[in-house]
Amino acid sequence: MNRRELKTRGQAWPRRLAQSLAGAGLTPNQISVLSVGFAIGAAGAYYTAPRGWIWLVIAAVGIQLRLLCNMLDGLLAIEGGLKSKTGDLYNEVPDRFGDIAIMLGAGFVIRALPYGMTLAWVMIVIAILTAYVRLLGGSLGLVQDFSGPMAKQHRMFTLTLGTLLAAGEIAMRGTVWTLYIAVWAIVIGSAFTFARRLARIARQLEAR
Repeated sequence: MNRRELKTRGQAWPRRLAQSLAGAGLTPNQISVLSVGFAIGAAGAYYTAPRGWIWLVIAAVGIQLRLLCNMLDGLLAIEGGLKSKTGDLYNEVPDRFGDIAIMLGAGFVIRALPYGMTLAWVMIVIAILTAYVRLLGGSLGLVQDFSGPMAKQHRMFTLTLGTLLAAGEIAMRGTVWTLYIAVWAIVIGSAFTFARRLARIARQLEAR
Protein backbone atom coordinates (compact mmCIF):
# COMPACT_ATOMS: atom_id res chain seq x y z
CA MET A 1 0.00 0.00 0.00
CA ASN A 2 2.90 2.39 0.75
CA ARG A 3 4.32 2.14 -2.74
CA ARG A 4 4.31 4.58 -5.63
CA GLU A 5 2.16 3.46 -8.56
CA LEU A 6 4.18 3.14 -11.76
CA LYS A 7 2.70 1.82 -14.98
CA THR A 8 6.18 0.97 -16.27
CA ARG A 9 6.68 -1.44 -13.38
CA GLY A 10 4.04 -3.75 -14.82
CA GLN A 11 5.79 -4.13 -18.17
CA ALA A 12 7.97 -7.11 -19.02
CA TRP A 13 11.31 -5.41 -19.72
CA PRO A 14 11.84 -3.93 -16.22
CA ARG A 15 11.18 -7.31 -14.68
CA ARG A 16 13.65 -9.00 -17.01
CA LEU A 17 16.24 -6.34 -16.23
CA ALA A 18 15.63 -6.74 -12.50
CA GLN A 19 16.07 -10.50 -12.82
CA SER A 20 19.36 -9.96 -14.66
CA LEU A 21 20.60 -7.63 -11.93
CA ALA A 22 19.61 -10.10 -9.24
CA GLY A 23 21.40 -12.83 -11.17
CA ALA A 24 24.52 -10.65 -11.20
CA GLY A 25 24.37 -10.47 -7.40
CA LEU A 26 23.23 -6.86 -7.07
CA THR A 27 21.00 -5.95 -4.15
CA PRO A 28 18.20 -3.37 -3.96
CA ASN A 29 20.28 -1.24 -1.61
CA GLN A 30 23.17 -1.16 -4.08
CA ILE A 31 20.81 -0.06 -6.85
CA SER A 32 19.49 2.69 -4.58
CA VAL A 33 23.01 3.98 -4.01
CA LEU A 34 23.72 3.74 -7.74
CA SER A 35 20.78 6.08 -8.35
CA VAL A 36 22.66 8.79 -6.45
CA GLY A 37 25.63 8.25 -8.75
CA PHE A 38 23.46 8.92 -11.79
CA ALA A 39 21.97 11.97 -10.08
CA ILE A 40 25.43 13.36 -9.37
CA GLY A 41 26.38 12.62 -12.98
CA ALA A 42 23.35 14.62 -14.13
CA ALA A 43 24.36 17.47 -11.84
CA GLY A 44 27.87 17.43 -13.29
CA ALA A 45 26.46 17.52 -16.81
CA TYR A 46 24.29 20.51 -15.89
CA TYR A 47 27.35 22.28 -14.50
CA THR A 48 29.24 21.62 -17.74
CA ALA A 49 26.32 22.77 -19.93
CA PRO A 50 27.98 26.11 -20.87
CA ARG A 51 30.44 24.05 -22.95
CA GLY A 52 27.67 22.81 -25.24
CA TRP A 53 24.05 21.71 -25.53
CA ILE A 54 25.00 18.04 -25.56
CA TRP A 55 25.66 18.23 -21.82
CA LEU A 56 22.01 19.01 -21.22
CA VAL A 57 21.07 15.88 -23.15
CA ILE A 58 23.47 13.93 -20.94
CA ALA A 59 21.87 15.49 -17.86
CA ALA A 60 18.44 14.39 -19.06
CA VAL A 61 19.72 10.84 -19.59
CA GLY A 62 21.19 10.88 -16.07
CA ILE A 63 17.81 11.88 -14.63
CA GLN A 64 16.08 9.01 -16.40
CA LEU A 65 18.73 6.49 -15.32
CA ARG A 66 18.23 7.67 -11.75
CA LEU A 67 14.49 7.01 -12.09
CA LEU A 68 15.20 3.61 -13.63
CA CYS A 69 17.25 2.70 -10.55
CA ASN A 70 14.40 3.90 -8.33
CA MET A 71 12.08 1.48 -10.08
CA LEU A 72 14.49 -1.44 -10.20
CA ASP A 73 15.38 -1.33 -6.51
CA GLY A 74 11.69 -1.77 -5.70
CA LEU A 75 11.32 -4.63 -8.17
CA LEU A 76 14.32 -6.39 -6.67
CA ALA A 77 13.11 -5.81 -3.12
CA ILE A 78 9.42 -6.69 -3.47
CA GLU A 79 8.94 -8.88 -6.52
CA GLY A 80 12.44 -10.33 -6.21
CA GLY A 81 12.11 -11.03 -2.49
CA LEU A 82 15.39 -9.27 -1.66
CA LYS A 83 14.06 -6.65 0.75
CA SER A 84 16.46 -6.09 3.64
CA LYS A 85 15.92 -4.73 7.15
CA THR A 86 17.49 -1.43 6.10
CA GLY A 87 15.65 -1.33 2.78
CA ASP A 88 13.30 1.46 3.81
CA LEU A 89 16.26 3.68 4.66
CA TYR A 90 17.94 2.98 1.34
CA ASN A 91 14.65 3.59 -0.43
CA GLU A 92 14.24 7.11 1.00
CA VAL A 93 17.62 8.66 1.90
CA PRO A 94 19.33 8.27 -1.51
CA ASP A 95 16.20 9.77 -3.13
CA ARG A 96 16.62 12.97 -1.15
CA PHE A 97 20.29 13.28 -2.13
CA GLY A 98 19.34 12.51 -5.73
CA ASP A 99 16.72 15.27 -5.76
CA ILE A 100 19.16 17.78 -4.27
CA ALA A 101 21.95 16.96 -6.74
CA ILE A 102 19.77 17.13 -9.85
CA MET A 103 17.86 20.26 -8.87
CA LEU A 104 20.98 22.07 -7.75
CA GLY A 105 22.55 21.19 -11.08
CA ALA A 106 19.57 22.71 -12.89
CA GLY A 107 20.09 25.82 -10.79
CA PHE A 108 23.60 26.27 -12.19
CA VAL A 109 22.16 26.34 -15.70
CA ILE A 110 19.56 29.03 -14.94
CA ARG A 111 21.62 31.02 -12.43
CA ALA A 112 22.02 33.98 -14.83
CA LEU A 113 18.24 34.35 -15.14
CA PRO A 114 16.16 36.30 -12.57
CA TYR A 115 16.50 34.65 -9.15
CA GLY A 116 17.71 31.52 -10.93
CA MET A 117 19.76 29.93 -8.14
CA THR A 118 17.32 31.07 -5.45
CA LEU A 119 14.52 29.47 -7.44
CA ALA A 120 16.49 26.21 -7.58
CA TRP A 121 16.92 26.18 -3.80
CA VAL A 122 13.21 26.85 -3.33
CA MET A 123 12.52 23.91 -5.66
CA ILE A 124 14.79 21.69 -3.57
CA VAL A 125 13.17 22.69 -0.27
CA ILE A 126 9.61 22.18 -1.52
CA ALA A 127 10.51 18.83 -3.10
CA ILE A 128 11.89 17.65 0.24
CA LEU A 129 8.77 18.92 2.01
CA THR A 130 6.49 16.93 -0.30
CA ALA A 131 8.45 13.77 0.56
CA TYR A 132 8.41 14.71 4.26
CA VAL A 133 4.64 15.12 4.44
CA ARG A 134 4.17 11.80 2.62
CA LEU A 135 6.33 10.03 5.19
CA LEU A 136 4.65 11.96 8.00
CA GLY A 137 1.32 10.50 6.96
CA GLY A 138 2.82 7.04 7.02
CA SER A 139 4.28 7.62 10.51
CA LEU A 140 0.78 8.57 11.72
CA GLY A 141 -0.57 5.21 10.59
CA LEU A 142 -2.02 6.40 7.28
CA VAL A 143 -1.35 5.11 3.79
CA GLN A 144 1.44 7.21 2.29
CA ASP A 145 0.08 9.75 -0.18
CA PHE A 146 1.98 9.69 -3.49
CA SER A 147 -0.42 12.08 -5.22
CA GLY A 148 0.71 14.91 -7.49
CA PRO A 149 0.59 17.06 -9.48
CA MET A 150 4.33 17.20 -8.73
CA ALA A 151 5.21 13.88 -7.14
CA LYS A 152 8.77 12.71 -7.78
CA GLN A 153 8.12 11.16 -11.18
CA HIS A 154 6.25 14.28 -12.29
CA ARG A 155 9.06 16.57 -11.11
CA MET A 156 11.68 14.52 -12.90
CA PHE A 157 9.60 14.31 -16.10
CA THR A 158 9.12 18.08 -16.10
CA LEU A 159 12.82 18.65 -15.45
CA THR A 160 13.81 16.16 -18.16
CA LEU A 161 11.49 17.77 -20.70
CA GLY A 162 12.66 21.26 -19.79
CA THR A 163 16.28 20.16 -20.03
CA LEU A 164 15.86 18.62 -23.48
CA LEU A 165 14.00 21.67 -24.74
CA ALA A 166 16.72 23.88 -23.29
CA ALA A 167 19.33 21.85 -25.17
CA GLY A 168 17.60 22.71 -28.43
CA GLU A 169 17.17 26.30 -27.29
CA ILE A 170 20.89 26.64 -26.55
CA ALA A 171 21.76 25.18 -29.94
CA MET A 172 19.50 27.66 -31.74
CA ARG A 173 19.48 30.76 -29.56
CA GLY A 174 21.96 30.33 -26.74
CA THR A 175 19.30 30.70 -24.02
CA VAL A 176 17.71 28.36 -21.44
CA TRP A 177 14.30 29.90 -20.78
CA THR A 178 12.51 26.57 -21.26
CA LEU A 179 14.41 25.05 -18.34
CA TYR A 180 13.69 28.18 -16.30
CA ILE A 181 9.97 27.78 -17.00
CA ALA A 182 10.15 24.09 -16.08
CA VAL A 183 11.71 24.97 -12.73
CA TRP A 184 8.94 27.48 -12.05
CA ALA A 185 6.35 24.81 -12.92
CA ILE A 186 7.97 22.41 -10.45
CA VAL A 187 8.04 25.02 -7.69
CA ILE A 188 4.39 25.96 -8.11
CA GLY A 189 3.21 22.39 -8.64
CA SER A 190 5.24 21.05 -5.69
CA ALA A 191 3.87 23.74 -3.37
CA PHE A 192 0.35 22.70 -4.37
CA THR A 193 1.25 19.02 -3.91
CA PHE A 194 2.61 19.68 -0.42
CA ALA A 195 -0.55 21.56 0.58
CA ARG A 196 -2.79 18.90 -0.96
CA ARG A 197 -1.07 16.03 0.83
CA LEU A 198 -1.11 17.91 4.13
CA ALA A 199 -4.82 18.66 3.77
CA ARG A 200 -5.57 15.00 3.03
CA ILE A 201 -3.69 13.91 6.14
CA ALA A 202 -5.64 16.40 8.24
CA ARG A 203 -8.96 15.14 6.88
CA GLN A 204 -8.05 11.51 7.55
CA LEU A 205 -6.94 12.27 11.10
CA GLU A 206 -10.13 14.20 11.81
CA ALA A 207 -12.21 11.28 10.45
CA ARG A 208 -10.72 8.78 12.88
